[in-house]
Amino acid sequence: MTATVEPEVGKSRRRKEDERLITGRTRWTDNIALPGMLHLAVLRSPLAHAKIVSIDTSAAKEAAGVVAVYTAADLDPEGAIGMPCAWPITPDMAAPRRPVLASDRVNFAGEGVAVVVARSSAEAHDALEAIEVEYEDLPPVLDLEAALAEDAPLVHEELGSNKNAFWVFDSAEAGTGGNVEEALSSSEVVLKRRFRQQRLVPAFMEPRACVVDPTGAQLTMWSATQVPHILRVMSALTLGIPEHKLRVIAPDVGGGFGGKIGVLPEEMMSVLVANKLGKPVKWNESRSETMLAAHHGRDQIQDITISAKADGTVTGLKVELLANLGAYNGLVGPGVPILGAFMFNAIYKIPAYHFACTNVFTTTTLTDAYRGAGRPEATFAIERIMDELADELGMDPVELREKNWIKHEEFPFTTVCGLTYDSGNYEAATEKAKELFGYDALRREQKERREANDPVQLGIGISTFTEMCGLAPSRVLGSLDYGAGGWEYASLRMLPTGKVEVTTGASAHGQGHETAWSQIVADQLGVSFEDVEVLHGDTQSSHKGLDTYGSRSLVVGGIAIVKAAEKVVAKAKPIAAHLLECSEDDLEYSGGKFTVKGTDSSTTIQDIALAVFAAHNLPDGVEPSLDSDATFDPENFSFPHGTHLCAAEVDTETGQVKLRSYVCVDDVGKVVNPLIVEGQVHGGLAQGIAQALFEEAVHDESGTLTTGTFADYLLPSAADLPSFTTDRTETPSTTNPLGAKGVGEAGTIASTPAVVNAVVDAVRQFGVNDIEMPLTPMRVWNAVRGGGANAGGPGGEAGGGLGSIDASGGAQ
Repeated sequence: MTATVEPEVGKSRRRKEDERLITGRTRWTDNIALPGMLHLAVLRSPLAHAKIVSIDTSAAKEAAGVVAVYTAADLDPEGAIGMPCAWPITPDMAAPRRPVLASDRVNFAGEGVAVVVARSSAEAHDALEAIEVEYEDLPPVLDLEAALAEDAPLVHEELGSNKNAFWVFDSAEAGTGGNVEEALSSSEVVLKRRFRQQRLVPAFMEPRACVVDPTGAQLTMWSATQVPHILRVMSALTLGIPEHKLRVIAPDVGGGFGGKIGVLPEEMMSVLVANKLGKPVKWNESRSETMLAAHHGRDQIQDITISAKADGTVTGLKVELLANLGAYNGLVGPGVPILGAFMFNAIYKIPAYHFACTNVFTTTTLTDAYRGAGRPEATFAIERIMDELADELGMDPVELREKNWIKHEEFPFTTVCGLTYDSGNYEAATEKAKELFGYDALRREQKERREANDPVQLGIGISTFTEMCGLAPSRVLGSLDYGAGGWEYASLRMLPTGKVEVTTGASAHGQGHETAWSQIVADQLGVSFEDVEVLHGDTQSSHKGLDTYGSRSLVVGGIAIVKAAEKVVAKAKPIAAHLLECSEDDLEYSGGKFTVKGTDSSTTIQDIALAVFAAHNLPDGVEPSLDSDATFDPENFSFPHGTHLCAAEVDTETGQVKLRSYVCVDDVGKVVNPLIVEGQVHGGLAQGIAQALFEEAVHDESGTLTTGTFADYLLPSAADLPSFTTDRTETPSTTNPLGAKGVGEAGTIASTPAVVNAVVDAVRQFGVNDIEMPLTPMRVWNAVRGGGANAGGPGGEAGGGLGSIDASGGAQ
């Protein structure tokens, strides 16, 4: 009897890539050293808004080790080069040119004005101090509402306004729902709230870096990027380099969270300098440069109006956003709030919906995608106002959600935004989460503490969420004026010895692709996990792809691998029939083996690979190759969901917040590797909780970033976070053969409102209905003492300090 081979998909495999990553036996962009390589350092403006009167580089050119010093006049004398924006959300969207180096004006503190080229990095940075720049101050533009006033100073005078674009979705006009104004005017309850999404820094582990070698037949660029294929296309278009003469490599990349999705001025600058000198060059930034000049995330003002019947049935939702783009359009920055537009309705059957967003330019670092990209912002707003509505109606917040959510038997369900959710079971996830959390017992304890006037009050926060994952399909992205598709590419190469090489267009920066892809291929082709090698991040070995962002790696890139494997099997079948001397119709395929029905006569994919290599005995007309590729473009997004519950203790005498317990039950469809999923959820929770309690990028009244180091911009460590209780339910996606839904952003999307809801719930009896994030001790204390629900707003207290959370043994 043949032993059953345990499937790889579903197995908690330790990641293949971790051994080289954690032992340092790998190559980051900044590790790369080429013969004769020169080093770049960028002089950055200390001012947020100013005219450049003059730049004197003469002293810097004489400094030790300096090879050259360039300004915009040297690298782009015609002023023709501008960083690309791939998402013009409206035909009239304002698109000011973002230069490689500023020439006549700087528009945010940190914008580059000159670059030094030297024989070492230290010499390049030393020479920056010898460059003299004379500036003429211009008024900064910082407040989103003030920026839209008629007499407001302008970031870009040539535009005549600080408005970037105005984008609207209305369910009545789209034919997907009713009229919101009618719903608001006829409903028994109407509630309006304003929420603030503070500005965040992606704070990836590895700072940005770029190496360019112009000395070969191709120009080769190494970059710490999430998007090597997009970077190649955009670099070719931006600089006029023939695309086939440009090779882009993303080696191991130390995190991104959306922060490495851009096409950078520094990358274009490196290409220009390398070509000018004919020598390889390297640019790498310090941590402070990252926080100052790499793009930021979030930064929205959200005005939300919800209407309902007296029994809690929601009748309408109106959303008005102001979104801060910073000084320029990012690669996809203008479209980030538009992604959120389709998620404000979340898991609920909302019959009428109106969304309007105004994107605004300010003299701050530009914003772009940050983990979740629009969807965390939307989930925060709807989950916060659902809690507010529950309080208004005197209902339990879980009961209110259950009354309005889509029931499991109603799937597939077309939402008020026109999206079709294919599968889900919000009831099952919520019930499991409540059981793990001990929801009813905690509510009883909360009541007892309130009645006893305990100085430490208990709050319970809930967040139920769904998200649109797998940034695709291409037709939908096209309808939103996105500048690329949503497909993904993969190829499988069968080697003569039965080993497999996989090339994927999905470029990993910490997600564990090499492990998960190996598991998928092992099951599809019946080879061992160890016999699969995954190649990625190099446009020469993996020539085609759309890279990694938007939780699309598995549900798009992984499915491309499945499709390529199916083609390998299809190509092997006639060869197997020939070798086994039977009809193809008589063959069964399972686990990498072809068997003649009703017999024990069989052959494996590995046997066929060797026969193909020899090509001695193949059917007539069959080419000697099993190699196959596939491009997968899904017909729909995938829609993971979950329920997150948080218990927070708030010391009303000090404002200190302690997260007592955190439970989440997520449904991400079919799981390929539970260990990787668990890691993704934990990382996402850490980032979402950090937004709620710790992180905020703050500019002072002159536009200077005052949180430019980790001494001022607080990132929590593991010691500052609670232990998480995680679990899963599983409703497979119907839109892909694996049934997967995506998990990379789920924790970040759901956790922020769960924590804020918990803290507000703890102090609601003091008349508090909101506290602006991050919920620092001072802001919580001010709110309890009547200092205002939003006490300590923008420009106020910058960070939480290590006293902002006690995580059962963490910092106090």
